[in-house]
Amino acid sequence: MNQRLSFWEKLSYGAGDLGPAMAANLMVVFQLIFFTNVAGLNPGLAGTVLLVGKVWDAVNDPLIGVLSDRTRNSWGRRLPWMFWGAIPFGVSFFFLWWVPQFTPDPEQNQWFLFWYYVLVAIAVNTFYTIVNLPYTALTAELTQDYDERTSLNSFRFGFSIGGSILSLILALVIFQLLPNQPLQQYGVLGGVGAVLITLPLYWCVGGIYPRAVRAERTRRETTQETPIPLWEQVQIALRNRPFLFVIGIYLCSWLAVQNTVAIIPYFVKNWMGLTDQAFTQVVLAVQVTALIMLFVWAKLSESLGKKQVYGLGMVAWIGAQTGLFFLQPGQTVLMFVLAVVAGVGVATAYLIPWSMIPDVIEVDELQTGQRREGIFYALMVFLQKIGLAVGLFLVGQALEVSGFIKTVAGQPEPLQPPSALWTIRLMIGPLPTLVLVLGLVFAYFYPITREKHAEILLRLAERKAMGSAESPEP
Repeated sequence: MNQRLSFWEKLSYGAGDLGPAMAANLMVVFQLIFFTNVAGLNPGLAGTVLLVGKVWDAVNDPLIGVLSDRTRNSWGRRLPWMFWGAIPFGVSFFFLWWVPQFTPDPEQNQWFLFWYYVLVAIAVNTFYTIVNLPYTALTAELTQDYDERTSLNSFRFGFSIGGSILSLILALVIFQLLPNQPLQQYGVLGGVGAVLITLPLYWCVGGIYPRAVRAERTRRETTQETPIPLWEQVQIALRNRPFLFVIGIYLCSWLAVQNTVAIIPYFVKNWMGLTDQAFTQVVLAVQVTALIMLFVWAKLSESLGKKQVYGLGMVAWIGAQTGLFFLQPGQTVLMFVLAVVAGVGVATAYLIPWSMIPDVIEVDELQTGQRREGIFYALMVFLQKIGLAVGLFLVGQALEVSGFIKTVAGQPEPLQPPSALWTIRLMIGPLPTLVLVLGLVFAYFYPITREKHAEILLRLAERKAMGSAESPEP
């Protein structure tokens, strides 16, 4: 099969990450504040909903992965999941932003809402995995060419970051069109978002269908499957020392990203005294900057190296988080400047850990004589989701303990006590800074330099040239 993909095929493949990226970004940015300030859940219950949803999101990855691998269909193993999962994904996403009234008793209604959102969160995260995990697995199936895979992933991440930005612009427009109507704002956001996250998945399926079918036919004709038990694969991956450092770098980066995004709405509204539109604009400033810097850092890494680029990005990011802690109400322009500086660093959270994974896989190949891309990527996603679930749960619990006052539907937003405002500032500044510093420590000890990687590739080439089955230590 021709390894080169057409521009249309790459564009179609990239579009498959647009919807999931929009959904994920809207949930991270708005879900917690929607639960507490619109639906009227107390922060502890809201954080528990997020914890349950994210833990289930992590747990269902290997389940859907195994079922996807075992699928036998004329469309191949992945496309049927995306095709049939797209509409339920959109529908369940819509119901996540609906506030039903179960009973006039506020306390009773609180618990009915809690269980309602738990069930909807489980549904959303199930269908998210159903469409997104098979989509991700398609990268390795559509082409085996090293450079084409890199090109294919550049389209994917372009659509992914673009989807995050588009979701914020959508929210900004809706909030401006429906001022001071939070129930209607989030209801419209859920409805329009449901359509926009569903349609690109069908664009992806239609655009890559011919190649995916040919790839599946070739795979069946040429591959004899010898499955390795999952637990054995996990043990092999976790014995890979460089991989453990990459896990540390990735988890620290993304905990800082996602937890900051979760607390930013409270910081902008309750500490800075600004509107919903303002915190959407802040997150938008971060992500637009990150999108631009993604390509700048990629170019610089060719000359400076991955660890050095990560270090430079972290310095900028830590400076921004520290500045936010000291920011005072009224310093709105400085807030946006710090958001841009943060975006400079956030770009490295997208770029560097994922660019290190292929190096780690080649270390594993040198040690074992086999390539195990799937287990390394699966473990990265699994641990990211578990870490994020715990982080968001702790954000909700911290707000609860601090005395944060929830908003009652139809009532003005309450004035938060000093303890809640202090907690919000701690979670926007010192806590992410500590996590990012820990990520810098992991990066410092990451052992694969440019020279070491060149040595690994040379030894792999020598082994293949000699047809050796030895597995020397790197």
